[in-house]
Amino acid sequence: MSTQREPIGVIGTGYVGLVTAAGFAELGNEVWCIDIDAPKIERLKGGEIPIYEPGLADLVAKHRGRLHFSTDIADALEHARLLFVAVGTPPTYSGDADLSAVHAVVNAMPASDGHALVMKSTVPVGTGTSIKRIFGEQGKHEFRYVSCPEFLKEGSAVRDFLAPDRVVVGDDGDWAGDAVVELYEPLGAPLVRTDIASAEMIKLAANAFLATKISFINEIANVSEVTGANVIEVARGIGLDDRIGPKFLQAGVGFGGSCFPKDVTALKQLAGNSGYHFQLLNAVIEVNELQKRRVMAKLEKHLGSLVGCKVALLGLAFKPNTDDMREATSLVLSARLQAAGAKVSAYDPVAEEEARKLMPGLEFADDALSAVTGADAAVLVTEWDEFKELDFDAVATAMSGKLIIDGRNALDPEAVSAAGLTYEGIGRS
Repeated sequence: MSTQREPIGVIGTGYVGLVTAAGFAELGNEVWCIDIDAPKIERLKGGEIPIYEPGLADLVAKHRGRLHFSTDIADALEHARLLFVAVGTPPTYSGDADLSAVHAVVNAMPASDGHALVMKSTVPVGTGTSIKRIFGEQGKHEFRYVSCPEFLKEGSAVRDFLAPDRVVVGDDGDWAGDAVVELYEPLGAPLVRTDIASAEMIKLAANAFLATKISFINEIANVSEVTGANVIEVARGIGLDDRIGPKFLQAGVGFGGSCFPKDVTALKQLAGNSGYHFQLLNAVIEVNELQKRRVMAKLEKHLGSLVGCKVALLGLAFKPNTDDMREATSLVLSARLQAAGAKVSAYDPVAEEEARKLMPGLEFADDALSAVTGADAAVLVTEWDEFKELDFDAVATAMSGKLIIDGRNALDPEAVSAAGLTYEGIGRS
């Protein structure tokens, strides 16, 4: 790989920032990674990766010579003209995006004619216009701005960076946009070069559409349960239509994570702030919240009162191959179970450390079999591969009860039933 690629800065070393930095290092860029969290920066300097993301630790280790970590933004400004912003934009109590970290970066920029901010953080449509106005008010008229939204999926983020299905660049048609396009050119991905507001909307619209698809198939699953249809077959049948496609048609106990809930709410809020009532997204959010609670009804159908029952949760992270607990279904489920008087045991291959901070009152187990020991019911919450390969004869022997609720339709119903256990999936009569 050519060593002539230009150096870049990445501000924020979370999921997006660290993967972006490691990905560009793989492409041959020198990368200055900036974060205000000094202990995190020290850990990164020591080669310790603060998040679980398959392949990321290996990539960071491979390119330690190209990755520079600092808490001083001046280090990035000195070496790089393109500063990728990957700071958090969590929802506020009102549902709007909290842009305080973004504005802190904007305010830290110098009056310079040779730099540009490249926005990776998910921001409301209109943020670019607002930031350019602020630059003008602060006398930073020559500072450039580019919107370059990320489409990384946790659990496969490294692969998604190196083999993206598209690259979106929103800019004013100046040198900064050209430079960002050139950075991504070796990846050979389809390029959508557009205006800044459209680039911002593409990110929100993409996640809102995928969330809508999930809530739709969950509604179909719920209707399938009362009509005798099998949502697995229904999804297969409609997914073969190339206008629909098979992805995100897996019925389950609802979506979570750092992107879908936040972005759906942000788009709904953005519309509301403009005087438009986004009715469809209201339904998507409501369906998802109710879906997380349907497990309770399934448990009560089989067990009656849950007072004194032991329920095992298999998986805690919002999806497999990550330790991210943000908006995880397990948070709602464990709280509802404990409120109903149940004892809750749990096991997750990688998310226990994060879960312990968020889920008081749980009994954490070292493996799946320990979690289900003495349980009246077990609920598959996260479809880790190791749960699909469980020895259900051993599970049946360890459990006090017989109920297995497959919250992701990831298990083999025949294998579960053959072990003498009672199988209950989502949308499977």
